[in-house]
Amino acid sequence: MTCPAEPTTPSPGSGEGFRSREIYGIGLYVLSVFCFCSMDVVGKLLLERHEPLMVVWARYASQGFWAVVIMAPWLRTMLRTSQPGLQVVRALMPFGTSLSFFYAIQHMQLAEAVAVFEVCPLIITVLAYFVLGEKVGPRRWAGVGIGLAGALIIIRPGTDVFQTASLLPILGAFCFAGYAILTRLMGPRESHWTSFLYTALIGAALASLLVPFYWSTPSWADAAVMSVFGVLGGIGHILMTLALRHTPASVAAPFNYTGLVWAAMWGLVVFGEFPDVWTWVGAAVIVGAGLYVWWRERQRAREIA
Repeated sequence: MTCPAEPTTPSPGSGEGFRSREIYGIGLYVLSVFCFCSMDVVGKLLLERHEPLMVVWARYASQGFWAVVIMAPWLRTMLRTSQPGLQVVRALMPFGTSLSFFYAIQHMQLAEAVAVFEVCPLIITVLAYFVLGEKVGPRRWAGVGIGLAGALIIIRPGTDVFQTASLLPILGAFCFAGYAILTRLMGPRESHWTSFLYTALIGAALASLLVPFYWSTPSWADAAVMSVFGVLGGIGHILMTLALRHTPASVAAPFNYTGLVWAAMWGLVVFGEFPDVWTWVGAAVIVGAGLYVWWRERQRAREIA
């Protein structure tokens, strides 16, 4: 499960130097996706002994604590925002994503949940049409429909293998997409570090209000893991931000799908999970549809330019 970062336009360049920066940026982007997937693995291990809300609390409490420690010299400046209401609403979106996804992987294979979650870029396309008024042509609508069909292939409603938990990655994807749309609505006026700090602190505050109802005292080993749990997400966010300074978001976007590779690898190595053939088929349909919609968006951007 990757977390969105505000795209940053790389400095213009030409020739081999610019190409090298793009490759470097793509490498950082893939590493960021690896960090997010690794965080999911740690979360799934903690879910063997703790409730999902407890794991979400550990993620945000850790991330919020370390964010404040690292940003302490600039904290007052970082907390200044011209859009406090929008910052709060937007911060609730990744919280919903985390909660939905951790509930999902408590009952599903990791790669299975990640594959269903990959419908997120398609949902962003739908929300951009309804919320931002962006034009979406029939080909992109077809791509969205095919991608959602891929999710249905994986979760197979109406069959014996269907479980309600398999709908949760889709709910998480909607929250994730909502975060992306609200980011676009806010525009470039807000620093991405301000947004990062608000997301961490509001998530930690909300989880702290709810966690007493789901509390389970962790062992010393679990407490140690929880104390640095959110750091993986923070490192992933920083790497993604750095990546988007070196390569355009439109170039980096397809590498989100490397998350499927990491999830399958971690699932097999750590949990002994191997997705069935229908999960692979559905994942291929989702990725194919996502890449097609991405390609059509790039074509449209070139036409407008």
